Amino acid sequence: MSGFRVEKIAERFDEEIRFFKSWVESPKAMGTMFPTGQVIASRMAGVINTGSGLPVLELGPGTGAITKAILRHGVEPQNVYSVEYTASLIPPLETEFPGVSFIHGDAFDLQTTLGDKASMTFDSVVSALPLLNFPVKQRIALVKDLLGRIPAGRPIVQLSYGPNSPVPPDWETYTVEPLDWIFRNLPPARLWIYRRIAKT
Repeated sequence: MSGFRVEKIAERFDEEIRFFKSWVESPKAMGTMFPTGQVIASRMAGVINTGSGLPVLELGPGTGAITKAILRHGVEPQNVYSVEYTASLIPPLETEFPGVSFIHGDAFDLQTTLGDKASMTFDSVVSALPLLNFPVKQRIALVKDLLGRIPAGRPIVQLSYGPNSPVPPDWETYTVEPLDWIFRNLPPARLWIYRRIAKT
């Protein structure tokens, strides 16, 4: 086995240990015992328009699989703002992804969490928040808040482990559409897209 292969296995093992420790400390905030796989992370990052010139908002970076995919997609580190609820996950993220703005706080209260960045417009939102752990009204309020921070028609992409959208549609305000089933993820996951309806 090559040294590179051994190094990648070691990195993955370290990532899973960090994720598991955080899950034990705060299972509701983490949602699953397993970190997001590369396939699903790349699919989520693929919705970002790197030519828009706007920053990207990431919610729930965990151990950084989706952050890494966002950067590989071509987004500059200084254009990534990532909100993480579990404080212990932030120092390793900052070490691994210099230049990315990791913000400790509650994604359900972004006006407070983003502070002086609260008025920013983002190209899109990439979210791995465990929405199924929260009341439906809270999920709807979050999506409406997020859609107000991105241009009409631009997406929120949301990771979920259920067969149905974690947020019901509101055809007067936003649309909901499935993006993909990722069976290669553990556990299998589904991606959903939410878009604000432009007023005519």
